[in-house]
This record gives sequence, C-alpha cells and structure tokens, in this order.
Amino acid sequence: MNLKRRDFLKTTTASTLAAPFILNGQKAKMYKTAVIGAGWWGMNIAGAALASRQCKITALCDVDDHQLAVAQEKMRPLTSDVARQYKDYRELLQKEKPEIVIVATPDHWHALPTIAAIEAGADVYVEKPICHTIYEGRAMVKAAREHERVVQVGLHRRTSPHNMSAIQFLKQGGAGEIGMIRSFVHHDGGPGRATPDSEIPAGLDWDFWCGPAPYRPYNSKIHPRGFRSFLDFANGQLGDWGIHWLDHILWWTEEKYPKSVHSVAARHILQDNTEAPDTQVVHFEFQDFIATWESRRYGGNAAEKHELGIYFYGTLGTVHIGWHDGWTFYPVRNGAIVHEPPQLHEPDQQNIPELWANFLTCIESREKPICDIEIGHRSTTMSLLGMLSAKVGRSIAWDGEQQIILHDPEANQYLKRDYRAPWSYPL
Repeated sequence: MNLKRRDFLKTTTASTLAAPFILNGQKAKMYKTAVIGAGWWGMNIAGAALASRQCKITALCDVDDHQLAVAQEKMRPLTSDVARQYKDYRELLQKEKPEIVIVATPDHWHALPTIAAIEAGADVYVEKPICHTIYEGRAMVKAAREHERVVQVGLHRRTSPHNMSAIQFLKQGGAGEIGMIRSFVHHDGGPGRATPDSEIPAGLDWDFWCGPAPYRPYNSKIHPRGFRSFLDFANGQLGDWGIHWLDHILWWTEEKYPKSVHSVAARHILQDNTEAPDTQVVHFEFQDFIATWESRRYGGNAAEKHELGIYFYGTLGTVHIGWHDGWTFYPVRNGAIVHEPPQLHEPDQQNIPELWANFLTCIESREKPICDIEIGHRSTTMSLLGMLSAKVGRSIAWDGEQQIILHDPEANQYLKRDYRAPWSYPL
C-alpha cells in the first residue's frame, strides 16, 4: 500500500469550512452574540467567535460573579467592546435579543437555555453533551426544527483535520471491513480524599446554579469545573470524553444508533466525594459491528501506547484516532504505516475555530451545520444509554426511531427526570 496524506484530505478541510470575512465583495455581516456560561470553555468558544471578525459579544451570562469578571478580563485584549453582564439567561434574551447564543453551561443546564434561545429567534452553538437526559435532547431537536434555527454542537473534532482524514480513510476502505471498535480514556490518579461542603462563595447564586437538578449543599469539588463527576449535573467520563469518541462511531457508520447497550460501572478505587464511576465498560451492539467504551480514573501507565481515543479493527489493519497523537493506520501484514499528525489550536488544543466558521457559513446559507443538533443528540444518546444501562444493571434494547427502550418500563423512566420547581421539563 502506498498511502499518502493528501489522499485523505480531498473532500473537507479546514480551509473549505472557513467563513470568509468578505462575502460577494461586501463586508460580512456582524452578528450580535451572547454567551450563556462564561467559564473556561465558554470563553474558548467566545474567543473563536471574536476571532472570526463576524461576532460582537454584547452580553455575558453566568450565575457566578467571579466567572463574569474573569470572562470580561479575557475579552479585554480581544475587543474594545464591553459586554453587558447578566445572571439570568431569560433576562438576557429578553433585553439583548441576540442573533447568536453560545450555551456553555454545565450539562444539566444545556437544554433550557438552548430551547429558550431558539424560541427567541437566535441560532445556537451548544456545548457537548447536549443534554443530561435523553428526552431533553429530543426536545432540543424539536425546537430547532420547529423554529428553523441553526444549532451547532461543540463536537469540534468533526472539523479537526486529522479526525476528518481518518474517517475518510475508513470510509474509503483503507482498513478493510470493520468488525469491532474500541473507544477509551484511561487517566492516572489514586483514591483521593473527600472534600467537605462549605459556605457558598460570595457572588455565586448557588440555587440558580443547581437549577432544575436537585439542590445540594455547595461543594468546591462541584464548582468550578468539577461538576462532571457528580451525576445530578453530568454523566461522568462517558458523558464528557466518551461522547467525542462515540460520535466518531456514528460519523463513520451508516447506522444511526445501536440496537442494544450493556454497561457495567463501579467505584473500585476512588474514595473522594465524587459520584461518577471510576471504572466502566460499555458494549454497543450494531447491525454490522460491535463497539465498546472503557474508562478508568486510575492506573495511567507507559505500557499502553495511547491513553485515549478510538481503535477501528478491520480486515486490512487497525486505525487509532487520538488527540495529541493524530491518527495512525497499522496494517495487518508488512506494509506502510500511515500517520497523520494533529493540527490543533491554543488554548487547550482544540479545533473550535473551524467548527465556528462552519456555523457562520450555515447561518448565512440556512443549511444544517456539520454537527447539527440531531447529530449531537444521537451521539449524546449513546453515552446516556451507557449510563442508563449501568443504572438499571442490565442490557437494554434501544429503538432509535421511536426513542424508547423496548420491553422495559422501568428503564424508560430514566429517559427523563423530574425537574426541581419552578423549572419545567421540556417537551
């Protein structure tokens, strides 16, 4: 095999996704943009929006005054504009009437602001996973379609050059017929220790932060940035890292969802006050292949070549797609190893600018974006089904067309959850 890098970058590249600053000889439209969730990752997205030269960020919303202050400071070198600050996204939407809304809140707060922004007439960029429970995602898709809004999901690896070329290589049969896929993340770590609850920091509206989720005392392990390890607010490693790699499976295959899911999960090592599994294995059965997910929050070591990513096992060889290590094809017999290095942006080694450029292009054309809300919903659903199976302790059969679990009334109850008053679950 004489496989070269350029052979797998023909159809879609970062340059073809870029939204030009000059359109048809005229200055491109400037979009009035708001950020809901002004923390670390929200400001990475905001930075890409400002760098596009087509977005003016007029408003920042966060329930934490400290995060608002830090966000404003981060924007200072990027723009002379000073964004107005809000703690309630509903007030922001009513007063600002933004054309674009970035939703980068904790996972349990993705659905309601996204739907509210859609209903207010905005196009939305929402972070992954799109929701905390599956029927929130269904409601988000419904709202986007009914109001004809462009909704991009922050699965930025869909526009990462090495991820795109790897999927193209697989689709063109470079690894032969694929029978098994293994996705994983293995982190170093140890037992840890419990962090006691503490007083709510000044300037943080903790009741609003908890929102539709059950209220619990403030704990610094939860906020800021630790919420993914607490199951009232997120879905652990599977809902965080897992969705990126499960999305690669659906990106590659023509199948839209697995037929059945079986997960085992436990906390064997961690002794802190987090709740998410420290060990989890999920099996996804598709029509033509089997896929697995593995996560471990301990025991990172040099014995394993890659600490995260996804392997596609085929009749001609194996493809590993990773992050900092790009992608690599290992042939089954003597032959050329094919390697594609990553092309990532700082801060935090991501490809948000390419995804944002595609978002702007689709706002102009009114076409579905490269990671449309329905794509994000399917990938999020895979991760949430893995958590659901672990919760009920058995395999589940998934009807992706009807979005129900077959022959299991108890398991179907976990497709949604009760919201804490005064919030209402979206329909």
